[in-house]
Amino acid sequence: MSELFIYNTLTGKKEKFEPIHSGKVGMYVCGPTLYSEPHMGNLRTFINFDMIYRYLLHLRYQVKYVRNITDCGHITNSAGLELDSIGLAAKAEQMESLEIVYKYNSKFQDIQKAYNLLRPSIEPTATAHIQEQIEIIEKIMENGFAYVSNGTVYFDVNKYVKSNPYGVVSGRKIDELLNESRELQGQEEKRNPADFALWKKAQSEDMQIWRSPWGDGNPGWHIECTAMSTKYLGEQFDIHGGGMDLKFPHHENEVAQSCGAGMKNPANYWMHANMLNVNGQKMSKAFGNYFLPFDILEGTTSIFSKPFSAQVVRFFMMMGHYRSDLDFSNDALIAAERGYDRLTEAFLKIDKLTISETTNASKEIEEIKDNCAAAMNDDFNTSKLIAELFELATLINKIDSKTIHATQEDLANIHKLIQDYFVKVLGIQFENGTETNSQAIEHLMQLIIDIRKDSREKKDFATSDKIRDVLTQVGIELRDGKDGTDWKI
Repeated sequence: MSELFIYNTLTGKKEKFEPIHSGKVGMYVCGPTLYSEPHMGNLRTFINFDMIYRYLLHLRYQVKYVRNITDCGHITNSAGLELDSIGLAAKAEQMESLEIVYKYNSKFQDIQKAYNLLRPSIEPTATAHIQEQIEIIEKIMENGFAYVSNGTVYFDVNKYVKSNPYGVVSGRKIDELLNESRELQGQEEKRNPADFALWKKAQSEDMQIWRSPWGDGNPGWHIECTAMSTKYLGEQFDIHGGGMDLKFPHHENEVAQSCGAGMKNPANYWMHANMLNVNGQKMSKAFGNYFLPFDILEGTTSIFSKPFSAQVVRFFMMMGHYRSDLDFSNDALIAAERGYDRLTEAFLKIDKLTISETTNASKEIEEIKDNCAAAMNDDFNTSKLIAELFELATLINKIDSKTIHATQEDLANIHKLIQDYFVKVLGIQFENGTETNSQAIEHLMQLIIDIRKDSREKKDFATSDKIRDVLTQVGIELRDGKDGTDWKI
């Protein structure tokens, strides 16, 4: 099994990946919160960890991939306040909370299918794990790191830092956090401004309420991931992933909760995918550059000049490293589409290539294979991998033009490289693009046939003959019959 190096947020450097259990990987990734449809920035995170999951499978690890669904709980907003985002969305749309959850979970499943995401091994929901969340809160309280104030249970950050480090994921300093938190509103119930809710007291307007030892209420945002990750992967597992925006406070507080409950920092490797920019600006409704995953497929956003296929969008995302900035723009998507078409056009030539008895391609094929593995083993460097796939496309075109000779074994090795890295690891389905191209050709040919028919009816035989002759020159034969005209290549 090849040596894989992963950038670990905990240490700020690439480290050799050594799973806790040989040949097995436990990976937890923070999933969607079902109060709205995930936007493209969210989708970038999910696609990147889908790629990571795929590559771990390619390395023949037995992977238990857990990605949660947040269908309850209070989310910490930019002002540091815990809000019932699902309840607020339900009221805005005049629905029950369960209706909102089902509505957006259905959309999320559709998005996964459209963008070719593999389903996780386990996809647990927060509402199905209320008891586990309560039990962890009880352990935190028993250890003296939480307190009840007016029916709400808060994590006591000041008390925790006396015996535990805080800021290991985000690099934030506790003194800075305390000063920032003092400026926020709604801190009256807390002993310290940086404390965060583990269990939130129910309000009369709440649409989701559960019973607990501290009274009716809702779980806090962070406790659900602590409960579900450790339930399915154990107190300590290999990889915890999510978007860069979750480093603080979400992931920082997950570590505090686990350690506060008498467990350990839950993951050996913390991984964070970078955010998404649109035309050089951070994606935001305020900037008017906010769009959803299906908007780009349907062409319903003014940001782009035309619709783009999910495979092109996925290919574009893979052109950038998962930790790098990624700027969505019309020009960038058009360039990605051209690159995607160039690769798929070359890859689809495999079955039509001439087989030789001798070879001068095998050495180059082996080099590309080694380079593909090296790229992915270097912290999942998909941009370098795609550069190698373009080298493979160039080689295929040389074999097609007979400037390089390849044996049956060479072609089998090329086909395996395409399947392993383009289809399975990057998760790109060029067959869909081929089907779309075929449909476009059918429509175009029918238009040409209709123009020729119209010319003949007007006795414009010069135009009619020219259409037939030009098509013949490019290998397309028109066949006139009593039922009309059809064509073949």
